[in-house]
Amino acid sequence: MRFSRRIIQPTEKLFSMATAVHKMTGRVAEVFGMVDRGVIRAGAFADLVMFDPATVADKATFEDPFQYPVGIDTVLVNGTVVLDEGKHTNARPGKVLKRGPLGANGTQAP
Repeated sequence: MRFSRRIIQPTEKLFSMATAVHKMTGRVAEVFGMVDRGVIRAGAFADLVMFDPATVADKATFEDPFQYPVGIDTVLVNGTVVLDEGKHTNARPGKVLKRGPLGANGTQAP
């Protein structure tokens, strides 16, 4: 969120929050041909991050790089909650995605 925080801050505002999120999600999915990714709609893969834009911040440093950010309460990957109330659930529903269209079950289309 370090990138998005910088571009939406009132002093340096380059984009609205909606535009920033789209550029990091929906637009990337479009460029890489990832069908049903980067959008919120019925039938699409549910990869969602619920965050508070007023408090979200990256806490990682070069000395201590493995820090969870603050201000992110819930994360869903493929519709499965992987971060709940800021705590990891140990669920690992993600998969490696390849460039190009994906079929309805998340596998590479023929």
